[in-house]
Amino acid sequence: MPRFMGFVRMEEGIGTPPQALFDAMDAHIGERAAKGVFLDGGGLYGTEDAVNFVVRQGEVSRVDGPYAEAKEVVGGWAIMQYDTLEEAVADQREFAELHAKYWPEATVVATLRQISTGPEAPGD
Repeated sequence: MPRFMGFVRMEEGIGTPPQALFDAMDAHIGERAAKGVFLDGGGLYGTEDAVNFVVRQGEVSRVDGPYAEAKEVVGGWAIMQYDTLEEAVADQREFAELHAKYWPEATVVATLRQISTGPEAPGD
């Protein structure tokens, strides 16, 4: 069964989402967890404590947050499994629609990517 990773990206420092969105996401995720679709996930704090290791021209350097140049940050993630890509896409859209309904003033990008299990192409 294909597994997918979902990301939610948003503007850094936009503030805390409304409680109604948290409640709707809890119900949405709870239903998927009960079906065995939602495997793991959670929200992420801001970049104030983030640490990046940048590899450039064979050298490794450490860059600590916050990142003034960052316009968007990953605010949450999930690992899910579906029988088909179409089901995964439909469910990710539904998740995005929760944000549109309960936090319309925020610009949020909900991304879905299939998790690779080896060198094969997606859908193999």
